[in-house]
Amino acid sequence: MEAYHQLATLYDKLMGDAPYEQWIDFAEKIFGQSGKDIKTIADLGCGTGQITTKLAQNGYEVSGVDYSVDMLSIARKRADQENVSIQWIHQDLQQLEGLYNLDAAISFCDVMNYITEENALRSVFHRVAASLKTGGLFMFDVHSVNKVVQFYVNNTFADVQEDVSYIWFCTAGEEPGEMYHDLTFFVSDGKKYDRFEEFHHQQTYYVDFYKKLLDEAGFEISGLYGDFLINSDFNEEQVERIFIIAEKQPEK
Repeated sequence: MEAYHQLATLYDKLMGDAPYEQWIDFAEKIFGQSGKDIKTIADLGCGTGQITTKLAQNGYEVSGVDYSVDMLSIARKRADQENVSIQWIHQDLQQLEGLYNLDAAISFCDVMNYITEENALRSVFHRVAASLKTGGLFMFDVHSVNKVVQFYVNNTFADVQEDVSYIWFCTAGEEPGEMYHDLTFFVSDGKKYDRFEEFHHQQTYYVDFYKKLLDEAGFEISGLYGDFLINSDFNEEQVERIFIIAEKQPEK
């Protein structure tokens, strides 16, 4: 079963504390610092469209891309309710196509950590590069390896709300930075609780690995930041969430 099929309807409730405003503020600060005129943006792995819709409200021409039909359905309803026009695209990022000469592409909430194979990630980076104009920005975030090792793997998490609860087991994979999420949800319909399960796989890497693949795709890293902090020195060993800003270089 497609990941997020049943989770989609609960996603916004469970992600109620997600720092969407911080992601948007971070992106717009980077856009401003770049000195570039950013108008057209692709939100890759847009989910239920929280960030996509807000960027559209802020005046950008935005496309939202996601592999989950269910998530896109919710995103489309959100945009309609907010009366903003967004192009929604149902695609696997490894087959990303149909977008050209964009000013920027963003991918937040560790979407790139769901691209778990090196060749798959290489393909995504090349596809993103093909979607951007020369000088276009590619901005994404990933978990730090330290965060995966020290906080996630071999730990259990749980949340109990009035109408939905979950138990989440996180186990280590074979590679450093690899983890598996085994989630069990209990959802109330008012009379009883229905149970369903989700199984997710993530892989993160050290910055040097991302740099190598970005270089191959024609990008050059123009900024590294940790935990939404723009005016702080970056230390990969001390941050939890790494933001990588890359610029598409002219073809050689």
